[in-house]
Amino acid sequence: MTETKTRSPELRAAAGAIGGLRQDLIHDAFAYRPLPHMRTGGPLTRWLPERLRARVVWAPHAVVLGAALLTFMVGFSSTGNAGVLMSGLLPAACVGMTLVRPVGAFWMSMALTPVTVVVGGEYGPWGDATFFSHLVVLVVVAARTRPRTAAWMWGLTVLLGTLVENAAGWDSASNTAAMAVTSAFALLVVSLVQVRREAEREVTVQRTVTAVERDRRTLLEERTTIARELHDVVAHHMSVVAIQAEAAPYRVENPPPELEQAFVTIRENAVAALTELRRVLGVVRAEDYEAPDAPQPTLAELDGLLANVGEAGLATEKTVTGAVRELPQGVELSAYRIIQEALSNSLRHAPGASARVEIGYVLGGLGLRVVNGPATGPVKPSPGAGHGITGMRERVAMLNGEMTAETTTDGGYEVTAFIPVQQAPSDAPVEQS
Repeated sequence: MTETKTRSPELRAAAGAIGGLRQDLIHDAFAYRPLPHMRTGGPLTRWLPERLRARVVWAPHAVVLGAALLTFMVGFSSTGNAGVLMSGLLPAACVGMTLVRPVGAFWMSMALTPVTVVVGGEYGPWGDATFFSHLVVLVVVAARTRPRTAAWMWGLTVLLGTLVENAAGWDSASNTAAMAVTSAFALLVVSLVQVRREAEREVTVQRTVTAVERDRRTLLEERTTIARELHDVVAHHMSVVAIQAEAAPYRVENPPPELEQAFVTIRENAVAALTELRRVLGVVRAEDYEAPDAPQPTLAELDGLLANVGEAGLATEKTVTGAVRELPQGVELSAYRIIQEALSNSLRHAPGASARVEIGYVLGGLGLRVVNGPATGPVKPSPGAGHGITGMRERVAMLNGEMTAETTTDGGYEVTAFIPVQQAPSDAPVEQS
């Protein structure tokens, strides 16, 4: 029997810490990671001219190279030509290396610290130039990685300074404490900025996801509504077909058996189709949904809708062109709903304005246009999420039509739609022989 031993929480925490150190500072430490360009969409940079904005993207690189130049100047001023290599050129190279290999620059700066003590004779782990260069390296690497890496670098820096002090036997006048305090403050500021940016990025992503989910939910709700209305329309017609097929044989005296059988087959198919339709589309009904008692509205009832919105304060004007004819009930219902939603949007978003409804009966279908002027008067427009436009687009797309919704030149809004309608056989032109 094998006894399974589980590690204690302390051992798991230590293993996780060592694994984090290996991942952040050891694995691919000298990998090529060029410093990305600065974003120009901030509150200040987006107001700059286009030509200047194209150069501002190099600002982080210029700052790092400026720090490298300052490091060299500090090292040269303290040692002159004699020790400029150890105290000036190499620390400046470590700073410049952060542009392409940030983690490798940190290890190079760490390795340079004891070397400058032995070769340069510095009294303390860091001289003036190496102190400044290592601090810049810590800040740049921390800004390019994550807060956990900053904590590791600070700990290793303090550990190195302590070991160098003990090995050299310095009792006082060492600058390890100054490096620890200064680097801790700088890394803390960088980490806080990183955490804030990451939080803002997550909030932006979450808002985007929420907006997408809201649009998707609105789309599904609108499709459910359309499916309910279509169910009612189709169920009504299928019921009429079944009843007429059952009553038709009794309207003919002595009908032949073939005709009776044909009507029986028609009725059976209509009832079967109606049952299947209710089974499939019934899932879109809510438990508390009740089918409307009255027939679904059509364009013949449009005058009542215009009178209703007129009482609410929206002055409307209707124009009908073409030969008015009866259209399929699904087209009539969708056209009515589109006009209804467009007028509702005019009431909400353009209080005090007037609206014009244009309906065009053409050979290939039905054209709709609802346009309103800009808001006038003391009433403020009500905010909206654009869900009504989504519903109108869904209705038009369901009927293979086209729709546009856009603002007009005078500040109003215009909704246009074309719904194709197949030509009925009775409307087809008669060929002349």
